[in-house]
Amino acid sequence: MMAADRARAQGELRWHEPMCRHTSLRVGGPAERFYKPASLEDLSAFLAQLDHDTPVFWFGLGSNLLVRDGGLPGVVVATGGVFMTLENAGSHCIEAGASVACTQLARQAIRWGYGPSEFFAGIPGTLGGALAMNAGAHGGETWDRVRGVTTIDRHGTVHERSPAEYEIGYRHVQGPPDEWFVGASLAFDAAADASMATLQAMLARRKDTQPLGLPSCGSVFRNPPGEHAARLIESAGLKGYRVGGAEVSEKHANFIINRGNASAADIEALIAHVQQAVRARHGVELLHEVRIVGREAT
Repeated sequence: MMAADRARAQGELRWHEPMCRHTSLRVGGPAERFYKPASLEDLSAFLAQLDHDTPVFWFGLGSNLLVRDGGLPGVVVATGGVFMTLENAGSHCIEAGASVACTQLARQAIRWGYGPSEFFAGIPGTLGGALAMNAGAHGGETWDRVRGVTTIDRHGTVHERSPAEYEIGYRHVQGPPDEWFVGASLAFDAAADASMATLQAMLARRKDTQPLGLPSCGSVFRNPPGEHAARLIESAGLKGYRVGGAEVSEKHANFIINRGNASAADIEALIAHVQQAVRARHGVELLHEVRIVGREAT
């Protein structure tokens, strides 16, 4: 992107931005370029100016992400706080931006009497991240509620898409390549009771059972069919196991926490050790839910 092009951009552009400042694990090497757009229109113009071979990485809250110590090439587009629409569209439908926190979405849906929506409070991230991986909690999944989505591609073109254009599964979403979610239309059930008490109980249980005060990425592994990853890890004797500054949480075995001096390499090595130990003990192959990206340190 030329200097004149950068001058037309209205957002904030940083060079060599440490990703450890932005991920919930508090690890990660530098992003070559880190851009926070001012609006959808600004982002569209910014993407249209990029060279076609420039890698683009879409970044929300960084709550389900492990960035390797060598960092990320190209451009990181940071959307936190940008796409914040949250509107009652009537007929038990909500229009929500991808930057809206899932907990905020759950609370507002309940205020409007829309359900089932409480499960969104159990997802530690934004709606955009939840859409990208079909995140779920307490028996609910994001795409069960999706009526349509708005996306933007790497050339800056905005698209309106239906669920039929995506392959949806457990913690899996496959759609048109090189597109990212900027918003969604969500439909809820008229007959479902929306309960703030149920939401508060979910949040209290999450606080009691998860290490929320320490840097982590949420659940590290997917639950195998008919099983719970946490039970398999705990029964393999791995609670409290450490690699460098990374530790399997004593409170919840499907969480890896950063004790303050962990590197991304420590965390990735611990993930691999947990997989090997569970495979040896139970014959089960754990698949990691956390997204691992970037280059290893040289």
